[in-house]
Amino acid sequence: MINKPDMILIDVDGTLVDSVPDLAWCVDAMMQQLDMPAHGEAKVRNWVGNGVERLVRRALIGQLEGEPDAALFERAYPIFLELYAENTSKRSVLYPGVREGLDYLKAAGYKLGCVTNKAARFTEPLLRDLGVADYFAIIVSGDTLPQSKPDPAPLLHAAEFFGVQPTHSMMVGDSVSDVKASRAAGFQIVCMSYGYNHGNDIRDARPDAVIDALTEIRGLLEQAA
Repeated sequence: MINKPDMILIDVDGTLVDSVPDLAWCVDAMMQQLDMPAHGEAKVRNWVGNGVERLVRRALIGQLEGEPDAALFERAYPIFLELYAENTSKRSVLYPGVREGLDYLKAAGYKLGCVTNKAARFTEPLLRDLGVADYFAIIVSGDTLPQSKPDPAPLLHAAEFFGVQPTHSMMVGDSVSDVKASRAAGFQIVCMSYGYNHGNDIRDARPDAVIDALTEIRGLLEQAA
């Protein structure tokens, strides 16, 4: 059973925004510059969700786990950052129901924040360009604090900002990282069924609820205790 929260924090990639089209384009452009074979969007989709540094490492070895040659990474990472700075929101889109879901949450008076592992230099322009930045009173990016999800610190930082207890807080995300951070912070966690969880069903991580679109959060909250 979901308890009605005072504050709701929402993840970006795989929750609000399908950012894979831009990330995949940048990965493949980087690989071309390195004279290495491109991967394509389907492969990149399974590597997203732990920040762009981890994504670049995965792209260089062509798999989820493992480490590339250090010198190759040092060459590749600045190329990717430059490409992504120019292509943060050119192909990325809000998932269906996101704007309507945010409109409902705002109208219902929930304190709203955004917590992501994406660096601030990419997060803020992306949310602005897609027209959703103003819904959030606080945006905690991957480099706002020394720790990022699955550490609970970013969630607790936002709770402190709003003056809300963790027990009265909810996270909406799409990955195991979101579930782990929420559990460690003492938050409730609702996950999207469609996000980036490396090809695994998010239900296996046992969040408090799973929804198919952000509009469905209304039903959850209206039935909440």
